[in-house]
Amino acid sequence: MTDQQDTASFEQLRTRLSRNHFANWMGLELASAAPGTVEIVAPWREEFISNPDRRYVHGGILATLIDTAGSFAVATRLGRPAQTIDMRVDFHKAATEGRLRVEGAIVKMGRTLATCDARVFDESGALVASGRGVFLVSSA
Repeated sequence: MTDQQDTASFEQLRTRLSRNHFANWMGLELASAAPGTVEIVAPWREEFISNPDRRYVHGGILATLIDTAGSFAVATRLGRPAQTIDMRVDFHKAATEGRLRVEGAIVKMGRTLATCDARVFDESGALVASGRGVFLVSSA
């Protein structure tokens, strides 16, 4: 396969993301994409709150952003999102009300598996979570 066949355009990735029902509910938008990297933004939703007294974002929302960024970083090279095999998430700071931004990047892309790192930032630019995922690359 050529590089052109192995990569997805920004518009193809944006369309794929919009067809994902959960990502669509979250309001995720592809901000940028290049071979091996993506940036995705999530506008604020009241439903993200897990602690109504402190208005903290639920950790599952942050984990979803990490998972989605890793899968779509692989999609920039594979032409389609990849299935998650394993994922680790580290929470660094409570995320509160405001837009969230996640950056995902391929660390290693093999024939069967890809490893990606992702970092989630709050509206002020502070790192709130990071993680690493392993994704299935082969279609068999």
